[in-house]
Amino acid sequence: MLRKYWRRRRRWAETASGLTLALGLVGPAVADSCWTHNGSLMRLGANGEKRAFVYEVPRRGLAALGVKPGDTLFWGATDGRIYRGEARVFSTDCPGEKTIYAVEGPVSRNGARVTLTGERRLYRACAPTNDFVTDRLVFDYARQC
Repeated sequence: MLRKYWRRRRRWAETASGLTLALGLVGPAVADSCWTHNGSLMRLGANGEKRAFVYEVPRRGLAALGVKPGDTLFWGATDGRIYRGEARVFSTDCPGEKTIYAVEGPVSRNGARVTLTGERRLYRACAPTNDFVTDRLVFDYARQC
């Protein structure tokens, strides 16, 4: 029982650390909630207009790409009902490298979904190609963390 508590506490500390870095905070985020994204549980940290989605529980298979709890997927800001910022992609073509690209998108009317889109360059064997793909990141509200 105590072991489970410390594992959870360590995972939260790692996630809080990711939010602190992503939001440029000295202490914990002012507000946060849990969201689902592509089979992973994410934590949304908010401090004023700043926003960050951080992995709380990465889906199975992401560990092979180097993704762990506390890793930041998106950081940016909100302007009304629009999020703008940067996202990273964790790639099988170049494990450990994180491609960063610009994304933006709306918050749904009821506030329960954030949809971000952005165009990113494709890489093969860690080398950039002349090919681009449009990514769509969808985050659905799950609960308060």
